[in-house]
Amino acid sequence: MKRFIWTLVVACSFHGQVVFSQASIESRLAALETLIEKSSAAQAVEASTAPEAKVARSKAREALKAARSAHASGDEAGAERQLAEARQQMMQAVRASAPGARQADQTKVDFERRLESTRALITAQKRVSAEKGAGADAVRSAEQRLEAALALREKGSMEAARAQLEESYLIARASLGSMRSGDTLVRSLTFETKEEEYRYEVDRNDTHQMLLRVLLDGRSQAPGGQAAALAERARGLRAKADEAARRGDHAGAVRLLEDSTGELVKAIRGAGVYIPG
Repeated sequence: MKRFIWTLVVACSFHGQVVFSQASIESRLAALETLIEKSSAAQAVEASTAPEAKVARSKAREALKAARSAHASGDEAGAERQLAEARQQMMQAVRASAPGARQADQTKVDFERRLESTRALITAQKRVSAEKGAGADAVRSAEQRLEAALALREKGSMEAARAQLEESYLIARASLGSMRSGDTLVRSLTFETKEEEYRYEVDRNDTHQMLLRVLLDGRSQAPGGQAAALAERARGLRAKADEAARRGDHAGAVRLLEDSTGELVKAIRGAGVYIPG
C-alpha cells in the first residue's frame, strides 16, 4: 500500500475544536492559562460574587496544572483530556459569574475560545512556514487580522472583532492545510488509506470554502465575475469528488478535491489574501 506523508494535519470543526501536533501543546497550555488568569473572562469571574463561579475556576486551575504535569511526563493524551476539562470548567465559571447576562457572557466566551484556537494555529503556521520557506504572506494576513480583532474588542465593537478574528482563524487554518509536501520534513503523519486522505482533503476543502465565503461576505460590493466563476468550478469539482467517494473511488475523489481546492485558492487570492497552494 502506498503511503502518503504530510507535514501537519489540523483536523478541526468550524466550532473551534482543534487537534494539534504535540509541538503545539505548550502554546495551548499558555493560551489557556491566559484565559483562566488574565483574560476579560477571568476578570469577570474574579469580580463575581457567585460561589459556583469561584469553584469552577479553581477546578479549571487544577485541570490546567494536571495538563502541564501530563505533558511534562510525555502523556499527551492525558494532557489533551485535562486541557479540555480546564477549558470546560472555565467556561462554566464564566457562565456562573453573571447569570443575568448569559448572552453577553457567551459572546465573550466564544471570542476567547476562538482567540485561543487562532493563536495556536498561527503559532503552528509560523513554524511550518519557516520550515517550508513558504506562506509568509499568509502569516502576516492572519496576524494583521488578529491584531485588528483585539483592537476592535478593546473599543467594544464585538461584532466587528469577531468577524476579523474569524478571518484570521480561517486564513491560518487554510494556510496550514496547503503547506504540505511533507516528505521534506521530519514531523509528518502517514495516511494509511486513500479514504483517510480523502477525509483530510474534505476538511481542507471545507476550510477554503468557509474562508472564501467570509472574505466575499465582507465586501461592500458583490464579488467579481472571476471569483464567482472560480467558486462555481470548485463546487462542481467538489460534487464530482463526493460522488467518486460514494462509489468507493477515494483515489479519484482525492484528485478532484485537490483540483477543487486549487480553484478556491485562486479565488481567495483574488479576494486579496495570498495563501499557499
